[in-house]
Amino acid sequence: MKMSWAALLAMFAALPVMPAQAKDEPLAATGRWSPYTDGRAQTPPMGWSSWNAFATDIDEDKILGSAQALVRDGLAAKGYRYVNIDDGWAMQRRVKDGALIIRPGRFPLTNQPGRNASFRPLTDKLHGMGLKAGIYSDLGRNTCSQAFSPDETDLPKGSVLEREIGLYGHIDQDIDLFFSKWGFDFIKVDGCGVRAYGPDSEKVQTGKYRMLPPILNMDFVNRSDIPAVQGLFGQINAALDRNNPDGDYLLSLCIWGAADVRSWGKNVGNISRTSDDINPSWGRMLTNFDTAAKRAFYAHPGSWNDPDMLNIGKGDFDENHLTEARSHMTMWAMINAPLMIGMDLRQAPKSLLDIFGNAKVIAIDQDPAGHQAVVAFDSDDVQIFVKTLSTGEKAVAIFNRSAAPLEVDLTAAQMKYRDATDVTLVDLWNGQKRSFRTTTKMPIAGHQTLLFTARGSRMLDNGLYLSEQPGNVNPAVDGVTQPTPDPTIHRSATGWQRTRGSGEGPIYAGWGGVQPDRAPYGETLAINGKRFDTGIGVLANSRLEVRNHGYRHFVATVGVNDSARDTNRAATFAVYGDGKLLANSRELKWGSAGQQIAADVTGVKVIELVTRSTSSSAPPLPTTWADAALLKR
Repeated sequence: MKMSWAALLAMFAALPVMPAQAKDEPLAATGRWSPYTDGRAQTPPMGWSSWNAFATDIDEDKILGSAQALVRDGLAAKGYRYVNIDDGWAMQRRVKDGALIIRPGRFPLTNQPGRNASFRPLTDKLHGMGLKAGIYSDLGRNTCSQAFSPDETDLPKGSVLEREIGLYGHIDQDIDLFFSKWGFDFIKVDGCGVRAYGPDSEKVQTGKYRMLPPILNMDFVNRSDIPAVQGLFGQINAALDRNNPDGDYLLSLCIWGAADVRSWGKNVGNISRTSDDINPSWGRMLTNFDTAAKRAFYAHPGSWNDPDMLNIGKGDFDENHLTEARSHMTMWAMINAPLMIGMDLRQAPKSLLDIFGNAKVIAIDQDPAGHQAVVAFDSDDVQIFVKTLSTGEKAVAIFNRSAAPLEVDLTAAQMKYRDATDVTLVDLWNGQKRSFRTTTKMPIAGHQTLLFTARGSRMLDNGLYLSEQPGNVNPAVDGVTQPTPDPTIHRSATGWQRTRGSGEGPIYAGWGGVQPDRAPYGETLAINGKRFDTGIGVLANSRLEVRNHGYRHFVATVGVNDSARDTNRAATFAVYGDGKLLANSRELKWGSAGQQIAADVTGVKVIELVTRSTSSSAPPLPTTWADAALLKR
């Protein structure tokens, strides 16, 4: 910097004050941190779920056997505490009072002579083992298995109305049943019931199910009724609040990245599925990973991106593919994904238990700072991810997406460390240590992931760049006005339709959202020809909330990114502290030099970075908060 921070602050104090904000304006500073923090998800949840192992063929022996395996094999002690009963547990809904009936004969513990069966004895047993219990339902009248199962063996029985076991029309009643009466701690809410039972559905046309107009569309985000979907989850939130006075619950949104959930899921639930269901193939794992991997600013303590369960134990991730299994586990940990085991743990070999139970890898996922890893190098073949840890160290993963062996250059700069001092790496899979300066070369096998903790001298010795702490940055408004499918997500040939039809198109909306160290559409951060290695790329007409943990100064260089197609529109940048304007820029256009901006944030709890454009018309205007950082002095 050519000017001192004091000089910069004095300069911004002399700038004209911006006009007063309308309180109902989306870009108006609120002075508060808005992501979802209810429930119990300060770190990503860990546990086991029944679906991948058993689908709807579930019973008490399988559930309790898996719970006992978690305890017996030491996984519960390492954090795997949730035991989640997925689709397949319900027989019907009694029409006269709306009561849900558990499948008879499948869960003997639930039997109560002369009364409705209750899951309370089963949840009490799980709680007595030091575990937590999860249950499944759907936003609609009917569930995913009712829509897509190839046969009706395990499906609800009875009349059309009796087979309507979903939440629709029964949210308060069912949430009270699940949490107050039955004692569950977790609920997964699917969305098949509000997308698969439209008038053209074969099952509706045959009279087996009632029609429910679809409000969720997997293929086209503009065909989803986003406010209606959000409204249903809002009702669930309210019911959870009423029926969990101790706040001990977890809400899992499972609408597979549809309805632009990328932008709002973090505000209404503890985990939000970013993808369609995973399966045990390498390509499908890449698809699921990609839907969450570049959404670092859309996850925070309390609300996490969910690329679906760990599918270790089958197919490309079984005991004969330990390299792939370790990669799967490693990358889920790096992006703070929930660690939900999906295999039949009663038959898990030690080699896979050792992967699930690697305490050092688990610690990366469970790090209390809650910063999702950021992409430091990106290609179709290999990626390097870096995560800032609460210890002051970094976690570094080198992920070989290809089947070919490669030699990779890892640099100190990729970790935001100085070249001239030692960087020390500790391998979290084999414990080996090594040190280097500037650059080190590493061989990596096909499908292998190398995982290290790293310690070195930070480039920024008196603070942190905002892109190093995504868990403290929330895109309250990200400037995306027309949600667009992300074309960069790997498209596997092993989805639900496999190779029938013409193949999957890009369906997960989120392209153009807020990015660390990149422009919104993946280009380099650059202002008027000057490139920046670090910063935040965000579209104009956006508002970012930043939690301030004792820092005294905010600094950045702001401007319109060189990737902008509209070279005439201007943008202004403003910094607020606890709702009060602290600094602002002049109008800047494409080709304008970047303007340094600084603010004294001593004592401020929530900083807000607001970018306004002179027009909201298309095309979107990519802007840059380059070198954005919080400093202690």
